[in-house]
Amino acid sequence: MDKKVKVLVTIPRRLYGQVSRPEDENKLREIAEIIFNPYDRNLSEDELADLIVDIDGCITSWGSPKFTEKVLNKANKLKIIGHAAGSVKPYVTEEVFKRGIVVVNAASAIAVGVAEFTLAMILNCLRAIPQYINAMRRKNWRYKEERTEKTYDLRNKTIGLIGFGAVARELVNLLRPFNVKILVFDPYVSLEELKDYKVEKTDLDYLLSNSDIVSLHAALTPETYHMIGEKELRRMRPTSFLINTARGALVDEKALYKALKEKWIAGAALDVFEEEPLPPENQLYELGENVFLTPHIAGLSDERRSMLFGVIVEDFRRFFSGEKPLNAVDYTKLSFLA
Repeated sequence: MDKKVKVLVTIPRRLYGQVSRPEDENKLREIAEIIFNPYDRNLSEDELADLIVDIDGCITSWGSPKFTEKVLNKANKLKIIGHAAGSVKPYVTEEVFKRGIVVVNAASAIAVGVAEFTLAMILNCLRAIPQYINAMRRKNWRYKEERTEKTYDLRNKTIGLIGFGAVARELVNLLRPFNVKILVFDPYVSLEELKDYKVEKTDLDYLLSNSDIVSLHAALTPETYHMIGEKELRRMRPTSFLINTARGALVDEKALYKALKEKWIAGAALDVFEEEPLPPENQLYELGENVFLTPHIAGLSDERRSMLFGVIVEDFRRFFSGEKPLNAVDYTKLSFLA
């Protein structure tokens, strides 16, 4: 590439410092003239439209303005958009793809973090690790003798994955050493795609009835809204656990509260909720030790957050060098991606 391209980075400086590393910016400078967001806030639609003129590539992150028709009409040279975060749904429109603009994101990097967190929560549920930590904080050495609920090994258990995107696939790799059986429910994934992962494709009813752990990894769509309700929770085993690190509204929280209160299932670990932040009056706070609540932190450790910009920079390097980007978003699959 003889001439440097022009790349607009819309990310506010404070957030930019969290999602990037100096070496990634240096790598981008080797191929591009960088124009940064001049404000310590997200751009408005009008500001993005003014800045996008003569720009070859644009890098966004959380809170960036949408690429509306008004913006795109000014994007006379735009060839690629890179989202240094996960879902691009709030930021790009169908018109972006119609114009032949390539869209890449950093979902692959985030998937690693979510998968690790999910594995940690599976182990927390099975071994009651947080309960024992809390007992020791209370100086209660004899908590084990007081507990009436059993703890379990992960080895040889059956894990049910609802949705089989990037996170679920990473999780399968992490679970391999535990010799688990993995069931998958995902109507959009072919048997051919599943073959290499050595998992069993099944229907939702069978998965719920036969899994020790049910872990949600589906996108939120009209089809998946409240897909786990009272009927589905009653199908689960009384010794099974529900993990949700995907989207809060996949689960009917009122039905889950009832299931946990009446012990239809052994427990749950929830990192996402239908309303966020979770309101103080939400009943889930009232439950005891059979539910773990975390504030939507599964995706990124601070370390991994700093890698997001670098994922996009590498794809920009590849794209402008005539190579295929590694993280291109397929518009035909966008509706059922997280």
